[in-house]
Amino acid sequence: MATKSQPRVRVPATAKAGEIVEIKTLISHEMESGQRKDGDGKPIPRKIIHAFEASFNGKVFFAATWYPSVSANPYQSFFYKATETGEFKFTWKDDDGSEYAATAKMTVA
Repeated sequence: MATKSQPRVRVPATAKAGEIVEIKTLISHEMESGQRKDGDGKPIPRKIIHAFEASFNGKVFFAATWYPSVSANPYQSFFYKATETGEFKFTWKDDDGSEYAATAKMTVA
């Protein structure tokens, strides 16, 4: 049973210049590996989020490639050095061509 993928991000709203902040992301997704079979014995097609990208003010600073072994509802966290005020954009790419995105703003004081 497919569910609608819903991205969630946690980014500090404010940070001091030079501060290292932790960013947390999670997307609700079944991450079907293509290895299982349905009740009739037919293979369930692979459907995973295979790429994740994070950018700040339009510049990519983190990217990851995911494979079928990644669990359902993948969680990704990483750190970013705050240098200026701006907007983060997070993008997840699915096997079927779908893209999911979330944004968050951070003010640097």
